[in-house]
Amino acid sequence: MKMLALLIAVSSAPAFAGEPTALFSSLEPIEITIAGPIGEIARKASSSTDPHPATLGYDGEQHAIDLSARGNSRRRPETCKFPPLRVSFAEKPPEDSLFHKQKNLKLVTHCRETKGFEKHLLLEYAAYRMLNALTEQSFRVRLAKVRYVEAGSGKVTAERPGFFIEDIDDLADRVGLEDVKTGKLSITQHDAATAARTALFFHMIANHDWSMVDGPDGECCHNGKLLGAAKTATQNLIYVPYDFDYSGFVDAPYAVPPEKIGIKSVRTRYYRSSCTLNAEVMSAAGAFRERRAEIEAAVRATPGLDRKSADKAVRFLEGFFSDIATDDAVDDMLKRCR
Repeated sequence: MKMLALLIAVSSAPAFAGEPTALFSSLEPIEITIAGPIGEIARKASSSTDPHPATLGYDGEQHAIDLSARGNSRRRPETCKFPPLRVSFAEKPPEDSLFHKQKNLKLVTHCRETKGFEKHLLLEYAAYRMLNALTEQSFRVRLAKVRYVEAGSGKVTAERPGFFIEDIDDLADRVGLEDVKTGKLSITQHDAATAARTALFFHMIANHDWSMVDGPDGECCHNGKLLGAAKTATQNLIYVPYDFDYSGFVDAPYAVPPEKIGIKSVRTRYYRSSCTLNAEVMSAAGAFRERRAEIEAAVRATPGLDRKSADKAVRFLEGFFSDIATDDAVDDMLKRCR
């Protein structure tokens, strides 16, 4: 019977046979130049996501791209003076290019000019890397020093860090699953072990800006993509989160918790996962304890993050590891499930 159970488990597991694309096969930061109507895109970000012709340069390569503002809250001028960007390649990059197989890429940007916002960007990058330390079913990221050039004048308007996020189709290929698009879900349609791990990850970084069952305009999900065994899958779905700038770990100045949960600061952890996942959360907590060193190392290895900020970020994680230090401690936390 044990052998039969093992065979069933293996046969039902996704085949992690895919390789990452070249851009996401390394953690070494890159330097790129983006030239286009940078000022216009930034000024009109809150009202327009129209694409503009631009170029992306890297190490002698030059690519024609369409460049546009993207996102929701970070397009508002009261939040960010510089929006997140979408980079769409006008032609397929050749096989010897770092950007081979890339078509549409999200670029997380510096938001504002002050040095403090660079720290918040690097901490959000670190949050992705912490999730990478826990599972391959997560978006890979690539840090970049971005030089922005105004196309008309040739003037360098800014040089700031940013990072690219792996495309959902490339992630799906890498982990042997398919991108799923659907409407509102029940938590029971998710793979329970994965949902539990994600809920614990959110608790670790004190992120309250998410939903595994609903999203904008009736689509699922909020700040997450879905993967499944087929594009039409309705069970054993994998929720892959993104956008961690509203987490207490990143602690962006504009981040506020949702009014409905009744806390005053995003730095306050508030466990809000479904009670149906309690058994899986207990199991997942053990995996987090085992990976603690790797999680903390991902923070400290973030290029450009100063020692003081890294130490503060790791100290913030201590509260989470206290919450899951023992099975009894996890039991206490689970009393706040919904």
